[in-house]
Amino acid sequence: MGYSLGVDVGSVSTNLVLVDEEGNLARKLYLRTNGRPIDAVRKGLREISGGLKDRDVVAAGATGSGRRLAAVLIGADIIKNEITAHAAASVSVLPDVRTIIEIGGQDSKIILVRDGYVHDFAMNTVCAAGTGSFLDRQASRLGIPIEEFGSLAELSHNPVRIAGRCAVFAESDMISKQQSGHSSEDIIAGLCEALVRNYLGNLAKGRKIEAPVMFQGGVAANRGILNAFAAALGTDIFVPEHYDVMGALGAALLALEEMRGALRRTRFSGFSAAEKEYGVKSFECAGCANICEVVRIDIDGTPAAFWGDRCGKWSALQKTADPNPPLRQDAGQKA
Repeated sequence: MGYSLGVDVGSVSTNLVLVDEEGNLARKLYLRTNGRPIDAVRKGLREISGGLKDRDVVAAGATGSGRRLAAVLIGADIIKNEITAHAAASVSVLPDVRTIIEIGGQDSKIILVRDGYVHDFAMNTVCAAGTGSFLDRQASRLGIPIEEFGSLAELSHNPVRIAGRCAVFAESDMISKQQSGHSSEDIIAGLCEALVRNYLGNLAKGRKIEAPVMFQGGVAANRGILNAFAAALGTDIFVPEHYDVMGALGAALLALEEMRGALRRTRFSGFSAAEKEYGVKSFECAGCANICEVVRIDIDGTPAAFWGDRCGKWSALQKTADPNPPLRQDAGQKA
């Protein structure tokens, strides 16, 4: 049996999954990126291999904010944006899903699905008040493990109203509520409701949210946020079993679909890619008035990929030699 590898590199977490040729998740791994995506991917390849050989991987896909970097490291067959990857994973789990709520460490998304395809979407990458990192910071300030946030919110009988449209104002409001004597449970519940108001008031504004609604991303583990969404929307919220690695799952499924019936072998670099030496440099191209910042990645001292240039002058130099050539001479001519 062959497996498809999916890698999702984000600012907070790096996730890897392996799905079998039937699309069933066989292995998954959730790692902290810690500002070092290359190290995270290398560590992930070592840990998820678990006795598998390179030939056991028949497809590989990359997604996330660091998808270009991940694609070079693993030798991806496809590179997909987060919206496409999350939607693909969601539809595979809940075919009739119509609304996807995704809240990660540094950003949040809403994806509207109609007939299995992305109909509309929005992303928030600016305000921290609607992300998991904001909850982590407030949990730390309150001296409460983030894992207990949801259960404490459920104990609240009188949630206080927190100004949630700005992370700075929200934190100031929380301090004020603490000084007024409100319980931690009521403050935490109020914070969960504030985050949901922020999400619905920004990303969902002007968009029709229809059931079934799926909630994914690391914050989906927070019962307080889940309950606040259910109350605000007046509907049950479905949380998939693998809510924390849905991006990687989508990348793996899309790669499997891409390679199924393809007339070439996967470009997967092999698990030994974890042992190679990587270097990343950037420079300004003075070839025109755009002055693009070009990123270059070296593998074992040899330039392997470039990106960031608008004209394609540098990215066209990316190593294109396929170590696994087509199985037939006419490969690539298929419509």
